[in-house]
Parts: sequence; structure tokens; C-alpha cells
Amino acid sequence: MEWEISFSRQAEKFLSGRHLSDTFATDPVLKAIRKLKGEVVAIDLRKTAGKWAGCYRVRIGKVRVIFSIDFDGQKVLIEVIDNRGSAYR
Repeated sequence: MEWEISFSRQAEKFLSGRHLSDTFATDPVLKAIRKLKGEVVAIDLRKTAGKWAGCYRVRIGKVRVIFSIDFDGQKVLIEVIDNRGSAYR
């Protein structure tokens, strides 16, 4: 079964505003899922705290992608894609 990846409105707006394709965010998120399953993958993945507790973040240069995962339903919601300073607000 494939993973179902959906985007929040903010994430879609970030991608369209910068003329980026969905793969800008989905490729690192799929790598993060592989890392969480136990594979050795070179990706900067962290579990978030505070307002985003229970989510994960991936670093892509100066951009952060914050997402939540439902392993049972194999669903991912990309909640925030934003520059480093603004992503956690």
C-alpha cells in the first residue's frame, strides 16, 4: 500500500508561491518515513515539541517541512512548509 500524502493550505500556498513542485516536500518526507521504519537514510529529521508536539520536521536547506504521520492508515499530512525562522510560529 502506498502512502497518502496531503498538504495543508499553508503548505500548498508556500509551494505555489515559489513555483515549486510537490516533490520538493514529498521526497524528503518519504525518506523520513524510511528512516523512522529503521533504514539508514541521510536526512535531518527531528521530533518536534511545544506547539507541534507529536509531529516531525525535515530540514531542506533553510526551509523546514513539519508533518504528522499516521502509520496505521499510512497517511501523512504536511502541515507547514516555511523558512527556518517562520516555520515554528
